[in-house]
Amino acid sequence: MIEKMKKTAVICQAAHKDEMLIALRDLGVMHLSDTPIHSQSLDGLMRKRADAVKMVQFLSERSGKDRKGSASGDFESIDREVTALKDEESSVQSEILSLQNERERISLFGSFDTDAFRALEDEGIIKGLWIGSAKDVEALRRDEDVRFMGVAVTGKQKAVLLLSGDIPEGLSLSRFRIPELSLDDIDKNIASKRGRLEVLGKAISDAAKYIPVYEAEIEALDEKIEFEKARESMQGDDISFIEGYIPALDEPQFKAFAEKSGCAYMLSDPEADDNPPTKIRYKGIIRIVKPVFDILGTVPGYREYDISSYFLVFFSLFFAMIMGDAGYGLIFMLIGLAMQLKSKKCSDANLLIYVVGAATFIWGALTGTWFGSKEILEKIPFLQKLVFPPLANYPELFGLSSDYTQNMLMKFCFIIGTAQLSLARVMNIVRKAKEKDISLFAEVGWLIDAVLMYFLALTLVIGESFPISMIIKGIVIGFILVCVFSAQGPGIKFSTGLKSGLAGFFTTFLDTISSFSNLMSYIRLFAVGMASLAIAQSFNSMGGGLFGGILTVLGILVIILGHVLNLVMGLLSVVVHGVRLNLLEFSGALGMEWAGYNYEPFRNMAHDKSANN
Repeated sequence: MIEKMKKTAVICQAAHKDEMLIALRDLGVMHLSDTPIHSQSLDGLMRKRADAVKMVQFLSERSGKDRKGSASGDFESIDREVTALKDEESSVQSEILSLQNERERISLFGSFDTDAFRALEDEGIIKGLWIGSAKDVEALRRDEDVRFMGVAVTGKQKAVLLLSGDIPEGLSLSRFRIPELSLDDIDKNIASKRGRLEVLGKAISDAAKYIPVYEAEIEALDEKIEFEKARESMQGDDISFIEGYIPALDEPQFKAFAEKSGCAYMLSDPEADDNPPTKIRYKGIIRIVKPVFDILGTVPGYREYDISSYFLVFFSLFFAMIMGDAGYGLIFMLIGLAMQLKSKKCSDANLLIYVVGAATFIWGALTGTWFGSKEILEKIPFLQKLVFPPLANYPELFGLSSDYTQNMLMKFCFIIGTAQLSLARVMNIVRKAKEKDISLFAEVGWLIDAVLMYFLALTLVIGESFPISMIIKGIVIGFILVCVFSAQGPGIKFSTGLKSGLAGFFTTFLDTISSFSNLMSYIRLFAVGMASLAIAQSFNSMGGGLFGGILTVLGILVIILGHVLNLVMGLLSVVVHGVRLNLLEFSGALGMEWAGYNYEPFRNMAHDKSANN
């Protein structure tokens, strides 16, 4: 459930605000209001943190063993040492690049004594080395005041050594800059610097042992940043105050803190235009769904529903129907067991894997699907006793037609969709009834439409016979209820709400049509499950065709790789389809926008870390 919050303000003398913040941080229950803060000290802390994060990333990439060390020590001295290594490596790399560019520039002329060349220039014996096109060199040859000699041919260009005279204007000959080092000296320099680069690389790789030191510094900076934000957000010169939210359950603890610290405070219920953080208290087994929400990054708004329990039930069912194979269910449970044995504890993620694995196993057993193999089901009679024939994927073994079982599977999908969408409307009705909001009759209209859409789907998709006229009349009744009551609410005159509801006539009409498409979305459970079965059968057939002789091993490999691929594709389908049905269709019917943000109290992070350890 979403815990109730209290809007909070803490007031103290400005001279004692640091002491108050330290005590408030130790208490660890107040979520501070997010106020834009700009200060030199905060900016400096943020820069130091960013530098430390970059260094962790740098050392992780260069560790070479994909592991962290366990060294400890003074951060400042370690950072100076590692930064010096990093900077020197960057400098050496730049020097090598410059040398390589210089080598490429002069390599066409081979190795020569650069000092002797410059000496000839200084004594006036030569007037430089010039490069230009063959056409320019030929024009230079016709100038009687110029004496030169050809030095080398460089592709379409020519190089000439000017002995006397000047290059005439209009020619595009450019003077070649004589290098400081000869080609041999450059090669020696590059080799030396590459050797140094190897030494630096090894030193940087060894410095990965300092990653824990940097991570500890990042944690310390995080705490300093949070404290500085809180400090800078406190307003007032003589009297300072800070605002935020605390869980209502922590109100007694907070009051005791205020009395002990001598601070004044104010507590009130959040107003309509306030946006408190969301703190969800998971009860019992429901907590295992939290990792899914954490991965998705979805947080319900403070005034929205906590659908954790419903999400877990429907997600497990959707997971099972999409994966659709009892053999895959066993694999997931074995993966969960392996994770538990490795970590030596059963985490929430482990329990979630067990639940979805067991659900997949049960669904696969009911449909008679074991690694997509009909032969397994035929050869083990006991497995046939577990099958629910109307849902069987091999109906011929039970005297049924494939059309019949496929229609039953689609019907089951529509039943699930109707149940979930109707549940959303019932939840809205209950909530609005408690609030004495007569717009609940609009939810009754949507509930009527949701149920009747089920019969419409059976008529149009499966071909079952239901009186269409009665269905249409019922949908119209639901539509009228929505138009009349959707804009009603506490404090709104009935006539005003009626006008607003009728003004949205066209939108309501489109939403009614959309409600049918929402129900049809649940048929994806049938389609994706059948596709998964078809893929498994295809790989079984390909691998089985190779059985015999030395190709048997290859056949087994094809089957294994095929099922691994199918498992991966199934997991992606769960994310795309299974999660969508919960977060779009179901949540949309509930009117949820998932616009919340997590409750993150101002707390002593180091204390929390030691407590968790």
